[in-house]
Amino acid sequence: MWQAAKYIQKLDPAAKSVWEVLLTYPGFHALGWYRLSHWLYQHHAHLLAALVASLGRFFTQVEIHPAATIGHHVFIDHGHGVVIGETAVVGDYVTILHGVTLGSSKAQPTPGPRHPQVASHVFLGAHAQVLGPVKIGEGAKVGAGTIVLHDVPAHRTVVGNPGRLVPVKAKLQIVGDKQEA
Repeated sequence: MWQAAKYIQKLDPAAKSVWEVLLTYPGFHALGWYRLSHWLYQHHAHLLAALVASLGRFFTQVEIHPAATIGHHVFIDHGHGVVIGETAVVGDYVTILHGVTLGSSKAQPTPGPRHPQVASHVFLGAHAQVLGPVKIGEGAKVGAGTIVLHDVPAHRTVVGNPGRLVPVKAKLQIVGDKQEA
């Protein structure tokens, strides 16, 4: 946990010390509650896992299902209103801002994953809604307030409602006396 707190302090210019992160960051606390509830869930103590997750939600205003899979060095900044569903997968070094939902797009249970799979090094802007079994590729960015219903390729940015990919500008390469696009 100390390493995760140090990582958050490095990312957040408002964090004055590792102790501040450890003692006052609700997103950090939410991940602690999640890790305990997830461990209980993996050991078939589903009711106890749900109770621990409920306590975590009460104290942090972040709702993470105990069955979700979350990698290391995840930064939930501000936390309030974040929801991560049962079959969601979140990779390593992901930043999640307040109000983000990684939820299902179906009202009725269906077999298989119902929630997003978020690769490593992804940024999810405030109030982004990523719904259904979509994949967010490594290094992708989801803008604030964006609603994502389709896969996002690696290292791309998606914005808007509905989410649209931001065009990639061609890079010029100078070769001798010529420019190539």
